[in-house]
Parts: sequence; structure tokens; C-alpha cells
Amino acid sequence: MSGIAGKVVAITGASSGIGEAVARLLAGRGAKVVLGARRTERLAALAREIGEGAAHRTLDVTDRAQVEAFVAFARERFGRLDVLVNNAGLMPLSPLDQGKVDEWDRMIDVNIKGTLYGIAAVLPVFRAQGSGHVVNIASVAGHRVGPNSAVYSATKHAVRALSEGLRQEAGPALRVTIVSPGAVESELAATISDAELKQRMIDYRRIAIPAAAVARAIAYALEQPPEVDVNEILIRPTAQPT
Repeated sequence: MSGIAGKVVAITGASSGIGEAVARLLAGRGAKVVLGARRTERLAALAREIGEGAAHRTLDVTDRAQVEAFVAFARERFGRLDVLVNNAGLMPLSPLDQGKVDEWDRMIDVNIKGTLYGIAAVLPVFRAQGSGHVVNIASVAGHRVGPNSAVYSATKHAVRALSEGLRQEAGPALRVTIVSPGAVESELAATISDAELKQRMIDYRRIAIPAAAVARAIAYALEQPPEVDVNEILIRPTAQPT
């Protein structure tokens, strides 16, 4: 199946930011979208706006059983699943000296394990139906490391490594795309607990591009014919130097 119309797309972290933008854009192009996130009220409101082509389910990607149930729900609701967008992520930046181990653990659980749980849940489905597309949201931070972002960068380097390994193992029937955004309008800075660092990040992100720009990049990868696999997209604001 080429194009986007008629595809069933499951999206994690769909209650805001990139996930919400992807849901709106793909639904507008005829896809069926299945929305997952912890904030059920926001999911329900978004699903109502989109209409009958949308379904939603509460989802914590750190819970493997919930991820498996989310994938099963998508198939039950629309009869199949064509795409998984592993978008849920956290970015509580901090210097390593602050020793915010609980925040590191949470980032690892959401950014790495959440992505792995999604892959584990959809691979049997995609293998059985002979097609499927995994889109993993990494980051520019998965290409470089800077002060205060060591753990976050490590998680996004891991997402890229997992994605490339999956691509090599996927064979000719499955597609894998990594999308690595730079500064994008989102709620990521809200997870930073260090007040000074949080303000610096808010100031830095004034150059941020809208989440819809990333959604369009994802749509580009999805709309290619089956024999074309767009492996990675790196998308930044024009004004972002690194």
C-alpha cells in the first residue's frame, strides 16, 4: 500500500507536541489514527476533533503490557496496523553532578524501553501481515552530545542504534525510519527540574519550528511506495547552529 490514505497508524505520546501534530496531519490525509498517552482527557478531546477515523487508549509506554494492549486495541478497532510512531519521550536535562538518578531512570524507561516495547509489540503483527513501518523519534541530540544533556543524548543515540539494527534485521517487507528533530515547539522543556536550566532551554527554543513541520517529514516517509525506505530524517530550525 503506497500513500497514506487508509493506513492505520498508532502514535505514542499523542496528547501534545509532535504526536498530536502527526495525528492531525495523517488523519487529514485519510489515515486511521490510534492515539496513546497518559493524559486520557487530552486524547479524548483530540479524537473527538479528528472524528471517526481516530481511536484512543490510555498508554504508559514504560508498561510493556499496556504497550501490547495498545497495539492489540489498534488492530481490534481498525482490523490491522500499518505504522507505529514511537514518539513518547522525556527531556529532563541536568548536569551529571546533580545526580538526578530518578530522572535518568525515567528517561531510560520512556525513551529507550518504551521504544523497545513498541518494537516488540508490533514486530509479530508486521511479520504476520507481511508489511509494516516503524517510525522512531530520536533527536539531534542523538547525533551530538552537549553539557547537561549527557543522559538524554545517550537515550537518543540508543534509539538510533536500535532503529538501525531493526532496519538491518527487518528484511524486504518492513520499513524503519528514524526522525531526529532539533528544536521543536513542544512541552519537553517542562520536564526540566533545574529552574535556571529550564529557563535557558525555554529561551533557546524561541527559534523552535512548529511540530507540524516534523509531522510533514514523517508523512513524507510514510507516503513512499513499499520499495522505498526513508531511513533517517534530520530536521532543524534554519536558525539552529548545532
